[in-house]
Amino acid sequence: MFAHSNSTRVVVTGLGVATSLGLHVEPMWNAILAGRSGVGYIRQFDSATFPVRIGSEIDVDLFPRGGGYELLLAANRSLRFGSWAAAQAWKDAGLDAAHALPGRAGVCAGAGGFPAMESRIAARPLRKDAAWDSAWLTEVLQERPELLCQHQLSTVSSLLTEQFDLRGPSVTIQGACTSGTQAIGEACALIRSGRADIMLAGGADSMMSMFCVAGFTLLGALSTHPDPETASRPFDLTRSGFVLGEGAAMAVLESLPSALARGTRIYAEVVGYGSSCDGYRFTDVHPEGSGAVRAMRKALAAAGWKPENVDYINAHGTSTPQNDRVETMAVKTVFGDHAYRVPMSSTKSQLGHLICAAGAIEFVLTVLTLKTGGIPATINLHRADPECDLDYVPLESRRTPVRCALSNSFGFGGQNGSIALCRWD
Repeated sequence: MFAHSNSTRVVVTGLGVATSLGLHVEPMWNAILAGRSGVGYIRQFDSATFPVRIGSEIDVDLFPRGGGYELLLAANRSLRFGSWAAAQAWKDAGLDAAHALPGRAGVCAGAGGFPAMESRIAARPLRKDAAWDSAWLTEVLQERPELLCQHQLSTVSSLLTEQFDLRGPSVTIQGACTSGTQAIGEACALIRSGRADIMLAGGADSMMSMFCVAGFTLLGALSTHPDPETASRPFDLTRSGFVLGEGAAMAVLESLPSALARGTRIYAEVVGYGSSCDGYRFTDVHPEGSGAVRAMRKALAAAGWKPENVDYINAHGTSTPQNDRVETMAVKTVFGDHAYRVPMSSTKSQLGHLICAAGAIEFVLTVLTLKTGGIPATINLHRADPECDLDYVPLESRRTPVRCALSNSFGFGGQNGSIALCRWD
């Protein structure tokens, strides 16, 4: 939550993405408004005998080769995606080394770091018929408990500080599915408090690993729908789980005085941020959405908004039975009768769940909604769950002016984040 109303204003001046629907902002945005799905069959490993075979996967062959970081990027998909999205955002903001004042430009990244576990157990070859078997997986992880741990989470931030000569704050956030939202919110707080002028902020993640897919399958979290393009179906009565995705999104956040002095384009203004934790269970949201309610109310209070000021909500909307129902309940608690009037859509229906990068890509999509007046659809929503009875913009995108919007993220461990943005006129 931002400190006070007279602190430095923060604006968005650059955007960059790496997604299954495109490696540049414009084609990805066009695909989103057209209602396309980026979900397909997994190619990174042989998933033929897996019970879940689909994901929102990026074709890494589309990335150019060469450069001083090639070996590092080749070893880590999250790094490749984060580096690419950051370079696009930096260029989009019209920045170069001359603009990065010593100590006044930094990075704040939400990042995951689970290893590609199948590459770490050469002494115990995977049996495809048992890759998702709970007893076998438990046995492997009891022998190698380090495979449960995320490693070198600061690598993304460290790479970006070197890549763009950022000598100000360098922060890494691991808040599960809320990481990208928290990274952007905390980066804004650094600017608003006067500790930085420019922050490169967002998230990058890839869990398209055989063991990660098996682990989420054992949790019962992944969609079992057989058709890839229609498997992610937030708020639909037939939803059965989320679709795992990968990618990155980065934004250049800048103090308003810095942006005006540079004469650069401004996409939107970030006016509020709320963060909370359920303190409930590691893999479940609070059944009444109490943490989500607190995060949204904090964002609204920081923005100085009443609930009826909000014109659009980019929902967390994972397509799991519990999350969609609880998020709907939380929105009703915060917005009252206005909950039935404000459009709220889930872009995870098209891109899947990018885990630590989810909040970042949804922040970018919310910025683009404010900039263009295009509201993404919740595709695959043919028959809404009776407990999910709000306006989720089903099936087709809309064109309507949006002045004030929220982007929500509610993740594992009860991590919650909400960002309030307004259109820049």
